[in-house]
Parts: sequence; C-alpha cells; structure tokens
Amino acid sequence: MAKKTDRPIRPRVSAPDLPARLADAVPRRHGDEHQVRFAGLSGSVDLAHSALEECAIEDAAVDALDLLGATLIDVDVRDLRAASVSARDTTIRRLRISGGRIGSLDLTSARIAEFELRDVRIDYLTLGGARGEDILISGCAIRALDLPQAALTRVAFEDCRADEVDPRGLRAADVDLRGLDAGSFLDVMSLRGVTLSPFQVERLAPAFAAAAGIDVRD
Repeated sequence: MAKKTDRPIRPRVSAPDLPARLADAVPRRHGDEHQVRFAGLSGSVDLAHSALEECAIEDAAVDALDLLGATLIDVDVRDLRAASVSARDTTIRRLRISGGRIGSLDLTSARIAEFELRDVRIDYLTLGGARGEDILISGCAIRALDLPQAALTRVAFEDCRADEVDPRGLRAADVDLRGLDAGSFLDVMSLRGVTLSPFQVERLAPAFAAAAGIDVRD
C-alpha cells in the first residue's frame, strides 16, 4: 500500500500498441476492425457498437463521431476536429486522443482503463457516471468539465484549464487536480478524495467556508 507521502499515485498510462503499418478502412456501425486506419473522415461517422483494436483515426473533420457502446482497445486518435463525439457506454483500454478541437466529448457511463487526452481544445467534456482508472489529461483547454457520479482512480491533470467543473457525486481516489486551473467548482464538498495545491485551496476558501455554513466577514 502506498504511503500517504506517496499519494496521489500517478496514472499508469501507456501509448496504444499499434503495428508499424495499418490498412485503410471505411467506418461502419457494428464493425469489427483490427489494425486499420480511418483517415480524412468527414460528415457524420457511425462507429456505434463497433470493436476497434489496434486502430488509428487520423485527420478527421466531422460533424459527429458516434462511438456509442463501442469497444476501443489500443486506439490512437490524432488531430480530430469534431462538433460532437458520443462515446457513451464505451469500453476503453488504452485510448489516446491528441491534438485537434472537439465541441462535445460525451463519455457518460464509459468504462475506462488507460486514457490520455493531450493538447485538445474541448468545449464540453463529460464523464458523468463513468468508471475510470489511469487517466491523464495534459495541455487541454476545457470550457465545461462534468464529473457527476463518476468513480475515478489515478487521474492527473497537467497544464490544463477549465472554466467550470461540476464534481457533484464524484468518488475520487488519487485524483490530482493540481495541474487544473479551474474558474469555478459547482460543489466544493464533492472534492473529497482529490489533491489540490495550497494556492487552489486558498482560492476556494470562501466556497469551503460557505459550504460549511461559516459566515466570513471583514
């Protein structure tokens, strides 16, 4: 068991394990794809209920990417530009999304093991009800981050910012928020189990006091 001084434990994230060459493929609903590449996608892309293993999605500019109920194992997504990505009820093991911009990234009720978001601009990111471990979010700008009823273990933010964070009902273990510059938290009492810096705690002191029923006056 890790000592208190060793906490929070860092996420154990590794790059997707992909072969040197990938065959080009066309996305399809309920597909079963192995070692393929989807390149230059546009419009609305339907990969709902698909199984993708050792695959890449590259240089896509889409209105919608539907991954509802999909299984993603060793998947690398690069420079994705999408108005919306629906990944509700997905099963994820080693997924990396790097670069690009996403309007809405919906991971509601996802089951996540090893997930990396790097250098992505996201208007709305939700992990509502998700069960996730080993998640690294680095260099991302997020307008609204929703975590209601999520159960998260070994999660870290690095050089990220968010305008608003909703942690209501969050169950956190080794969740490191020191690298997240958040404009506001909707419910500071739901931050139990996270790690904050002294500066963050100082900024949140009025909210903590209000939540505890303390009237602070000059």
